[in-house]
Amino acid sequence: MKINRRMAQKIITVSPDANVLDALNVLHQNSIRHLPVMDGKKFVGFLSESDIRQVLLLPGGKDMKIEEVMNREPITIGPEDNLEDAAKLIHHYKIGGLPVLDAGKLVGVITVGDILAAFIEIMGVLQASSRIDVVLGEKPEAFEDLSRLIKAEGGEIISVGMGSLPEEKSNICFFRLKKCDVGRIVDVIESNGYEVGDVIA
Repeated sequence: MKINRRMAQKIITVSPDANVLDALNVLHQNSIRHLPVMDGKKFVGFLSESDIRQVLLLPGGKDMKIEEVMNREPITIGPEDNLEDAAKLIHHYKIGGLPVLDAGKLVGVITVGDILAAFIEIMGVLQASSRIDVVLGEKPEAFEDLSRLIKAEGGEIISVGMGSLPEEKSNICFFRLKKCDVGRIVDVIESNGYEVGDVIA
């Protein structure tokens, strides 16, 4: 999924010569945690609520200018990049959001909340659903085999996740299905030699 499908395009910004207290008020009034800093039409920095809170208790902190506090070289991403790339950057750099630039022009902001909402939608977590976790074992065709078994028993797969079991050097597959009678499906999976882990009916 591309960044431009999930980023906030209605961008609230702040000027570099505004003060810290003004920026904090803008964040609270708009229920956001990140502010791109614009000098006219030029993107010059990025500011987070945590950046502000770090200086608020300093002497004269409330009157400090945004240009003294902002990140002048923030990590950025493009609108045609993938959501997974944004997630990796946010995780790696331990940040809460990224300005989205297209040829140097600010076109949006993507945050942890935007990414989480997209992944929840992709995984079908909010739908009425069932889940079966299955250890794949050593069979190279295990995933295809399991998918076939589930479908043959009337299971409709919404999404699939993969994880690892380091202690067993094996992978585990998380099948999310449309709400169904998983008992029969589990019996068939186990009768075909697979180990079933957690089951959510």
